Amino acid sequence: MTSGPSPWSPAPERRVFCNRTLNMRSIRAVGFDMDYTLVHYDERAWEERAYAHVQQRLLERGLPVRALRFQPDLFARGLILDLELGNIVKANRFGYVTQAAHGSARLPHDAQRRAYSQVWVDLGEPRWVFLNTLFSLPESCRYGQRVDLLAAGTRDREALGDDRDYRGVYRLVSEAINAAHLEGELKAEIIADPERFVDRDPDLPRTLLDLRHADKRLFLATNSEWHYTRAMMAYLFDGRLDGLEWRELFDLVVVQAQKPGFFELDSPFQEVLDDTHERPLQGPLRPGVVYRGGNAEAVQTHFGLDGSEILYVGDHVYADVHVSSRIRRWRTALVLRELESEVLAERRFAADQHRLDALMQRKIALDEEQAAVRLALLRLEHDAPPPAGTPTGADALHERSRALRQEATDLDAEITPLVQAYGQLSHPAWGLAMRAGNDKSRLARQIVRHADIYTSRVSNLMHVTPFGYLRAARGSLPHDQGRG
Repeated sequence: MTSGPSPWSPAPERRVFCNRTLNMRSIRAVGFDMDYTLVHYDERAWEERAYAHVQQRLLERGLPVRALRFQPDLFARGLILDLELGNIVKANRFGYVTQAAHGSARLPHDAQRRAYSQVWVDLGEPRWVFLNTLFSLPESCRYGQRVDLLAAGTRDREALGDDRDYRGVYRLVSEAINAAHLEGELKAEIIADPERFVDRDPDLPRTLLDLRHADKRLFLATNSEWHYTRAMMAYLFDGRLDGLEWRELFDLVVVQAQKPGFFELDSPFQEVLDDTHERPLQGPLRPGVVYRGGNAEAVQTHFGLDGSEILYVGDHVYADVHVSSRIRRWRTALVLRELESEVLAERRFAADQHRLDALMQRKIALDEEQAAVRLALLRLEHDAPPPAGTPTGADALHERSRALRQEATDLDAEITPLVQAYGQLSHPAWGLAMRAGNDKSRLARQIVRHADIYTSRVSNLMHVTPFGYLRAARGSLPHDQGRG
């Protein structure tokens, strides 16, 4: 008897996906990042304003950028900036480049091969900048457009000063967007009009309340400042927590945590008194007090837990997930907002994917037979016996070779449009963030390596419940299944 889907199972795009088995019953504390984790921004609204702030700062430096406009679909999370060549690339899990653009212009296949056939993307090298968070999209758009200006020869070199290479272009753009964050102009706009920028998830309050009622200790560790954190959390939760205020939901609140240093260093805590005043830590960490800075080891000691009993949830592959798991051995959950659209896109493509898989199996069989016929012709030249199953005699072999070539050409004509359509799923230029052709993307590799679980939003944990048992799928190997 075959059982159907569980009545408790969510829609596929709202599932929690498991890389390493995780028993939620063994988790006794759950920590959360805030931006793009608990707080989901309207990406287009936020990115457009971030772009505008960067543009204003570049204009103040005298750069010729007034005519440029934000292009939201130019790039995507998971891409990589090549600061040596001024390219934006997509790489597979092994670090081989599968797609590339110079600025906003797609590189032809031959040019891409010349640039990267002998290059492996090592994210530990300063040449590469990994776009592993949605916050990096305005920055990458501006970088690509600045490279375009370089290519067009329209740069104002006097205004640029020493920033005359691609690293300089990136440094210039990065400094401008960091200044926009540090000076608080963008965040002030969000605080003033949160409905414009923030997408409130109706299931989020109940999800956190379920965890709290199941005796999980909840804490917040964000890099944002206190005045911004307070405003965003109040907008998300106040009046939606069964009579609680948001501060009562969390046993510990840490702002300006300076992740990833929060997980790596032994930085001291400061007690936040108000928007402008603070004091050194007074005794042990205490509930109800807001802290700035600090370190994860002290948080773990405060809760009296082993690292395996803490689950930390964030959206940044490195600063939230990689470092917390590698150094603290905390369990980790990555929030990948684009996952919802990617799962839906792949489901809509399912019938075409089934057809593509069948065509590719035919192509594999054709390739194998073509190789065998070529080997038979080679052996014929040396008076050696042909491979089993191949025709005998030169005329028969040449005729079969011609027929196979024509069949392969006809088959490629069927396969090509399906492959092109698959390559445009989710994003018209770069495709699925988790895929690079038939392989996992570099982003997917990072997620699989460092996140115990991943999902599109925090509220998907509601479907797991605080008592769920998430089991990783059996790891597959190329030899696990035959071609048949």
